Amino acid sequence: MAIEPIDYLDLTRKALRGVMAQALSHAAEHGLVDEQHFYITYRTNSRGVVMPDWLHAQYADEMTIVLQHEFWDLAVMPDRFSVKLSFSSRPTTLVVPFAAVKTFADPSVNFQLDIPPGGLDPEDENGPRVVSIDDDPAQVDISADADADDKPNGDGEATVVSLDAFRKK
Repeated sequence: MAIEPIDYLDLTRKALRGVMAQALSHAAEHGLVDEQHFYITYRTNSRGVVMPDWLHAQYADEMTIVLQHEFWDLAVMPDRFSVKLSFSSRPTTLVVPFAAVKTFADPSVNFQLDIPPGGLDPEDENGPRVVSIDDDPAQVDISADADADDKPNGDGEATVVSLDAFRKK
């Protein structure tokens, strides 16, 4: 059996997504303080993105959302997050797989992650959206078992790579 070379780009993607997931989990548990806020840009056609058709029509390729003062029900799963936002006074629940995210930023502390695309089977990364919802957020099933096939490594456990191993001492 041939040994594969280390895929540093894939390791980097996983680490960056891990940082984003931890920041979102912290915000979900503790909220955001002072002027802290997140800009999250994601590919709206990526597999697993859940959003209403009317919103997807406006943002056919990518969308940037802002989590600051008016967001609700932020939930973080091993491979995605969900959040309720208001668009033109319409409460809307979005589900965004971490693999769909292009940029995660917190301008209040001058922090930004540019996450390289990839890390999934090419067929999965830009496949059709799994779910399209109307205006009823109750249609969205964000439970950990909702998309068992979409979980990293097939077992539902997120892989987090510590950046400490790469720091100069």
